[in-house]
Amino acid sequence: MAAQLKYLYNKDFISRLCSEIQKTFKQFDSKNFTKCVFDKDWDEKELKERMRHITESLYQFLPKKYSKALKILKPVSKRFSGFEPMFFPDYVEQYGIDDIEESIVALEHFTKYSSSEFAVRPFIVKYPKVMMRQMELWASSNNHHVRRLASEGCRPRLPWAMALPVFKKDPKAVMKVLRKLKNDTSEYVRRSVANNLNDIAKDNPEVVIKVAKSWLSKNKNTDWLVKHACRTLLKQGQPEIMRLFDLAVPDHIKVLKLQVKKKVSMGERLNFSFQLETKKNEIGKVRIEFGIDFMKSNGKQARKIFKISEVHCEDQRKEIQKYFSFKPISTRKYYPGAHGLAIIVNGHELACGKFKLLNQN
Repeated sequence: MAAQLKYLYNKDFISRLCSEIQKTFKQFDSKNFTKCVFDKDWDEKELKERMRHITESLYQFLPKKYSKALKILKPVSKRFSGFEPMFFPDYVEQYGIDDIEESIVALEHFTKYSSSEFAVRPFIVKYPKVMMRQMELWASSNNHHVRRLASEGCRPRLPWAMALPVFKKDPKAVMKVLRKLKNDTSEYVRRSVANNLNDIAKDNPEVVIKVAKSWLSKNKNTDWLVKHACRTLLKQGQPEIMRLFDLAVPDHIKVLKLQVKKKVSMGERLNFSFQLETKKNEIGKVRIEFGIDFMKSNGKQARKIFKISEVHCEDQRKEIQKYFSFKPISTRKYYPGAHGLAIIVNGHELACGKFKLLNQN
């Protein structure tokens, strides 16, 4: 994903950016700004490096006074949307950290057109009390992008962003924000709340277990939110969470006929199949997952769990065919060697197999 996104920062995009800036700041040097962006190292830069490089290039060609630069960038930002214009809030992160009041206003403005979820985090680190009060205020905004920022910006483990160790240790301040947003009218905001809770569950599972028990069965929106928030705890087979979602210990279920390809090459699919069986009248409600024990660079294995399905099965037997692709992706590196496969039902491993991952020929 990141590899594809970085190509959005192309000459057409920068040309459009220059045109929009010149509408507000006529003396903007588009020619030299473009040269500055597409320097000799441009092709080697990844997504966030390109974004930061655009930010730093803007700084060279805009007024050095922070407030004057913002006065130019704010109207320009309205003409962009999506991921690409995240260099606008990045400008705030880079050059506005010592001007908290002006930067809060700018972060709120820019997030309406892209997202300030990365840029807000250094401000939370430097001004924790001020910023968490601001997050609570943003949680009451009439703009759903701003409300999402209130949650997404304080996630303890936001991907691609700096972590917030203070909230890994104690998420009380974060929970005050999330409680304001749990019944938000926007699914976009509720999904962020769920992702934030899932982050919290990795360091403070007891907090999320308590929240899940309290919020569940209120309405369909919070039911979805709680389920999504508990996905890490479900993968861990956390007993209280399994009971909360009526996922019983699968004493009556057996996994039979596990078949797994013994060797698979990088870039290929690992195909496997198995059968669930019970002697009771029905299998019942089951959450079916598989775990792969990946070989790591240190020669040891580490497990990653993947969901297959969650169903109420009224039959005594259920056939399952599945595959896992070893096609290269940006978020996971594969290493050749011995791997393991586990079949997991309601948080309990019921069968396992082995296979070998080979280098491509």
